[in-house]
Amino acid sequence: MSTPAVPAQDSPDAVDDPLGRERAHLGASRAALRAMREDVEALDISDVTANWVNAQILERQIGERIKALADLSDIPLFFGRLDYLHAPGAEKAEGAEGESFYIGRRHVHDHDGDPMVIDWRAPVSQPFYRASKNDPMDVGLRRRFGYTGGALTAYEDEHLSDPAEAAVVSKLLQQEIERPRVGPMRDIVATIQPEQDEIVRSGLSGSVCVQGGPGTGKTAVGLHRVAYLLYAHRERLARTGTLVIGPNRSFLHYIEQVLPALGELTVRQATVEDLVAHVEVRGEDEAAAAVVKGDARMAQVLRRALYSHITMPAEPVVVVRGSRRWRIPAYELETIVRELLERDIRYGAAREALPQRVAHAVLVQMERAGEAPDDRVQDAVARNSAVKAAVKAVWPPVDPAKLVLRLLTDAEFLAAHAEGVLTEEEQKTILWAKPVRSVKSAKWSAADAVLVDEACDLVERTHSLGHVVLDEAQDLSPMQYRAVGRRCSTGSATVLGDLAQGTTPWATRSWPEALAHLGKPEAVIEELTAGFRVPTDVIGYASRLLPHIAPGLTPVASVRENPGFFAVRRTSGDDEVVAACEELLRHEGSTGLIAADARIPALAEALGAAGIGHLAPGEETTHETRLTLVPASLAKGLEYDYVVLDEPQAVVDGEPDERTGLRRLYVSLTRAVSGLIITHRTPLPAQLG
Repeated sequence: MSTPAVPAQDSPDAVDDPLGRERAHLGASRAALRAMREDVEALDISDVTANWVNAQILERQIGERIKALADLSDIPLFFGRLDYLHAPGAEKAEGAEGESFYIGRRHVHDHDGDPMVIDWRAPVSQPFYRASKNDPMDVGLRRRFGYTGGALTAYEDEHLSDPAEAAVVSKLLQQEIERPRVGPMRDIVATIQPEQDEIVRSGLSGSVCVQGGPGTGKTAVGLHRVAYLLYAHRERLARTGTLVIGPNRSFLHYIEQVLPALGELTVRQATVEDLVAHVEVRGEDEAAAAVVKGDARMAQVLRRALYSHITMPAEPVVVVRGSRRWRIPAYELETIVRELLERDIRYGAAREALPQRVAHAVLVQMERAGEAPDDRVQDAVARNSAVKAAVKAVWPPVDPAKLVLRLLTDAEFLAAHAEGVLTEEEQKTILWAKPVRSVKSAKWSAADAVLVDEACDLVERTHSLGHVVLDEAQDLSPMQYRAVGRRCSTGSATVLGDLAQGTTPWATRSWPEALAHLGKPEAVIEELTAGFRVPTDVIGYASRLLPHIAPGLTPVASVRENPGFFAVRRTSGDDEVVAACEELLRHEGSTGLIAADARIPALAEALGAAGIGHLAPGEETTHETRLTLVPASLAKGLEYDYVVLDEPQAVVDGEPDERTGLRRLYVSLTRAVSGLIITHRTPLPAQLG
């Protein structure tokens, strides 16, 4: 290993100045990227667009390309180099013999089209993440680069083909993982590990579920997989679309810069609540009601209720055309209705098909009578008032929100369609206590909105995307899984989560069960157990809770050489909590003060009295304001260099049951990257020993 860390004194062209040469290549690469951007900016599309619509589309595409070619000064253009070997008689690798490739976040080429930097997603870049002493993958040298800001300051070599050189843990890799951060989540493209890379590069056709404890990088793996799939299947995903689903807006704001930093600007981000926003959510369920509403059995209740609107015809349909009358008897109409039901197509699609089926039956009679009707005649018959009246009576239109509203407010209607599915007690639990005048005046809950979404899909098929990433999936109810699954019914999914961090009363019990609700029972389940972000002492302490919250789950093993800073302190007042924050703010990087939701107002007042500015989750930290005050309910998925965790027992007591409270505490304990101080006046939970 060789790790120069001081500026070179010699000319960049000097043979004995490798760091200078690498800096020169960085400068040339930045100039080439600038030229690529200028070429796009100079494009004249006035003569190549047939109309204003094409012009608008092309202008948008050019604008996106210009943004993708932005050179961010504080983000390294490349972070590694591969020098390929090619032994005579051996199978040739992706790289030609003797060639070197610089690995970076995007492809950069010079004016001749020759590559200056290779996209990390390209096949030739894969050995940067996968090659080892045991399997060098035709690579002689792997070089990692260290940066301070945007300046290249160090490099580190690994001679994979040299048996005399022992494998050593990369210092630069450790430094990059532990580097303090201010602002939103960064990409991990320079530090992806082999087991992570396997998931990132898995194919588009298959779905993947990643079980990963705190600090294992599962969120980053999911985002980088999207970036890889967009690189490998760009045209297909441009047509079908991609979506990242997170637990809340704060989390989405935290991760929103990762994909743009990798040059991907078109991926939509949303919460489950965004997806099912057919009605305005203004109410909140008791936990027991939310559990029943989130149960997959509700899908059966909704289906029964919807199809109960269909009644078999008792009267014939008589169509008058000119001087002729055409009669379709009731039994023939019933046969048509039953055939549509057996096809199991959407309620709305079948209702639209019914008048055409009736019209076809009329045309058959016309042909038997010697007439020669065409498609225009069939369409006219389908629009006939008698046919339309029959269809409305047999297969009436149903508004999904009104259907759900009736189920939740009409005890008899609910009982009729929940019989044998929900118990009487469960039915009472979800019934609204007061009548509601209309859909708009109803105080819908988040669980109600998911039911409306299910009903909407029963009436009309939900549009499916090419790929969906679902993060913090362990907190979803079965009905929420179904809602997400509808968005990727013809595509694939990446499901990310940790069973130990499930903090809802309906939290996922097992991944196979969750994947079945998602509609992806064939998904491959991968487990990440190597912790890169959480220090050894912190994850070791938090793992004391695992036997109580997720028995049998493999604890995360930190691979960090730095054990991190960790302390548990008995306090007598909020001033000592503030003092702990001040202590950690003396270090470089971000600090989070995490506390039970009920404690947030008092702590905000204490911080204000001490003159310490702070942010709310989702607000971007700056070098001037690096402290975020975080309610425990919003801590999931967020990371800070340093954390003060206030009153662990209050975090546990803030949840409806002890197991959920201990899981919330586990989440809160594992948000620190470099150091954690626990402050408490009341005794710690017994499960922490």
